[in-house]
Amino acid sequence: MAELVVEDIVKEYPTRTERLVVLKGCSFSLSAGQALAILGPSGSGKSTLLHIVGTLDRPTSGSVRLGGVDPFGLAEASLARFRSERIGFVFQDHYLLPQCTVLENVLVPALAAGGVTPAIVERAQTLLARVGLSERLDHLPSEISGGERQRAALARALVMRPMLLLADEPTGNLDRAAAAAVARLLVDLQREESLMLVLVTHSLELASHFPRRAELEGGRLQPLAGAPSLSPP
Repeated sequence: MAELVVEDIVKEYPTRTERLVVLKGCSFSLSAGQALAILGPSGSGKSTLLHIVGTLDRPTSGSVRLGGVDPFGLAEASLARFRSERIGFVFQDHYLLPQCTVLENVLVPALAAGGVTPAIVERAQTLLARVGLSERLDHLPSEISGGERQRAALARALVMRPMLLLADEPTGNLDRAAAAAVARLLVDLQREESLMLVLVTHSLELASHFPRRAELEGGRLQPLAGAPSLSPP
């Protein structure tokens, strides 16, 4: 059974002359442990779709259900709690707090969710070791490389054990070697954690790590030739 169901998402913005339609009925679904890469050029609406799936923006029409819940039917406080508990985000920019250490940055979602516990600290340390940063726990973001900062951001996105991970051009600011390392970690951790992953990118190389791939063009989402359906069997 699909845990994430995105159905007929339309997103429009008013302009002085006519409404700008960015998304024209995008649909897909994922089950636990599945991943989808969405390709498209800049301005195609990839980030808009990802923000709607992540409940950071609301669709003009259409629906999103995650774990059987319609998040847009929740009150704002409940929606914020739902988002922090069930969804992890990795963006092109790492958004690490410059005054906090690597470990402290990874623990930030726990602070927002009610407090840091010994179990959460252990989870953060385990994740940082998994992404190769066990020797960087006390370093500030300015003291580590760009690839290391993005790996810390990945650990932060996973620390609360989300059921859905969303990645928006996560390797866009990295050199080729660092990008490849982050791509492998994304895929490996998604499988190890058995969570759902939706990634948007313009990079064919990054998307090639995913068996399920789609393209967003003209506001519509279509599976790439030879890729599986956008809905699980």
